[in-house]
Order: sequence, then structure tokens, then C-alpha cells
Amino acid sequence: MADSAAPRPTVLVTGAGGRTGQIVYNKLKERSEQFVARGLVRSEESKQKIGGTDDVYIADIRDADHLAPAVQGADALIILTSAVPKMKPGFDPSKGGRPEFYYEDGMYPEQVDWIGQKNQIDAAKAAGVKHVVLVGSMGGTNPNHPLNSLGNGNILVWKRKAEQYLADSGVPYTIIRPGGLQDKDGGLRELIVGKNDELLQTETKTIPRADVAEVCVQALQYEEAKCKAFDLASKPEGVGTPTKDFKALFSQITARF
Repeated sequence: MADSAAPRPTVLVTGAGGRTGQIVYNKLKERSEQFVARGLVRSEESKQKIGGTDDVYIADIRDADHLAPAVQGADALIILTSAVPKMKPGFDPSKGGRPEFYYEDGMYPEQVDWIGQKNQIDAAKAAGVKHVVLVGSMGGTNPNHPLNSLGNGNILVWKRKAEQYLADSGVPYTIIRPGGLQDKDGGLRELIVGKNDELLQTETKTIPRADVAEVCVQALQYEEAKCKAFDLASKPEGVGTPTKDFKALFSQITARF
């Protein structure tokens, strides 16, 4: 671990108003002896939701010029922004069938997950950020994945394009592709890493958001996490041993993309 005399790294979390981003931001704040936390959100409402302090910046990631103040002086960036499909009103579960989804105008995956993430990577590189952690998604190897059809947004296609852009950027990176996200407590499960969506063919393809958030924070602390990309899932609670040794977890990973 870093020498206690070394300055604490400043870490910017984008999408800090989102469900996983908020957990990451709070973890960094709780570890104030290790990190200086910054958050980036897209509205004053989101800023207030996560405490409204001066270390929370408001910016539109689709506009590259908005990002410079937030990344200025940051040592690391954790990208947790994502387009979010909305359900069309009027769906009645009792009638069977499936709800329809849409993206709000200007908030399609192409604009948020591709352009918005590319802008963040470019801004980080220009500001001299030394490590970018990007949270993507499993499923990106399959163009016909059902998530791509939601609102005709091709969300996994655009996420993967941003992942590739980061891998090619020259900035040290960690690309985390979690399985299905669950709102459950973290720290209680054995975590599993994989590659090329192989975990999607198994029974273990979900993970609590809190565990994804912990992996994001841990990735900042180990060389073994740098310039690597991996799928992330968890065993059910009570099966295996809860993961505590993150250096060992990252050491299992060899894939760069």
C-alpha cells in the first residue's frame, strides 16, 4: 500500500447520482484517509441527493467542454455513467407480454455510453489522469443480446465501443463488465472474474452493486488491475468464501480486452 506520507489520490466518480455510482462515491468519502473524492452528476437535484458538497460537480458528459473543471487535478477517474431505458406507460403485467422501453431524446446509448464516455476519456487524458476505471457490462460479445433491442438503443454495442476506445487510449485502464446488478449487501460473496461473456453460460452471472463498487475502489490500489478487462459476477451468498484479497482476484486476470 502507499506510504502514509504520500499525497492521497484525488478520484472523480462520474454517474455519482446513479445507483452504483453513489455507492462508489460514498466508499471513497468513507476512506478519506486514502482518497480525496469528487463526484460528477448531471443535475442540481442529483447533487443534493448525494449530499450537495463542493466536491460534487454538475456537468453534461455529452458536452466535452463541460468536463474539464471536474477532471482537473484528478489522479483517477471511475466512469459509471450509463443511458437508462424508461418503461413506456400503460403496461399491464396482468395481461402478459412484455413492457416496451424507450430512451429520452438525446439520452440514447450512442450519446451517453459512447459520446459521453469518449468525452470523459479524452478529458481525463488531457488532464493527465493516471488511471481510468470503466464499468461496462457483460453481454457485449453478442450483438444480438436482448438488451440491445431495448428502445432500439444497442446499448451494449455502444458500451463496448467506449471500452475499446479506452483500451486504445494509452491511459492505464481497468474495464469491469459486471453481470446482472442486484441491490444487495456487499462483502458477503465470493467474487468470480471471467472473460468473453463465458460466465453468462453459467449459473453465476449476477453481482450486488455494492460488490461492483468495492472492486472499482480496490482497482485503484493494485498494479495487478491495470490495463486489464474482465467480467465480474459472484457466487450465491453462503457458497464459497467472501472475497477479501483483491490483489489475488486481479492477479487471475490476463485479458487486456
